[in-house]
Amino acid sequence: MADRFVHTINVTWGDCDPARIAYTARLPYFALDAINAWWEAHFDGDGWFQLEVDRNIGTPFVRLEMDFVSPVTPRHKLLCATAPIKLGNKSITFKVEGRQNDKLCFSGMFTCVFMIADQFKSQQVPEELRDIIEAQISLG
Repeated sequence: MADRFVHTINVTWGDCDPARIAYTARLPYFALDAINAWWEAHFDGDGWFQLEVDRNIGTPFVRLEMDFVSPVTPRHKLLCATAPIKLGNKSITFKVEGRQNDKLCFSGMFTCVFMIADQFKSQQVPEELRDIIEAQISLG
């Protein structure tokens, strides 16, 4: 995922359990934070909040899948390589790989559907997003 967007997360003591590793529930949170950062980086600072409120585009998740490989700790920055890997007519799938100190900690696939936010109704991928997303998929 060398050509993909990388979001850096500072894992802190408060993210960890008594075993001194990140709580399991924090790992999907870190991945979703990285996906939101991807949106912001590619759409003029517009993350999920702005897509929903300002553009009336909702993107609720319909599938989350993660593999845990190595513990995440506060010892190193967590680097989350993030990219869309599939764009359907009404959905997008992201891949996120979280690494610390060059070691894979987790990988996951996250699928969202596009909705007209104020109607909670599915919609085709908005044209204002499609070209940018397709260009990023071709980097993978």
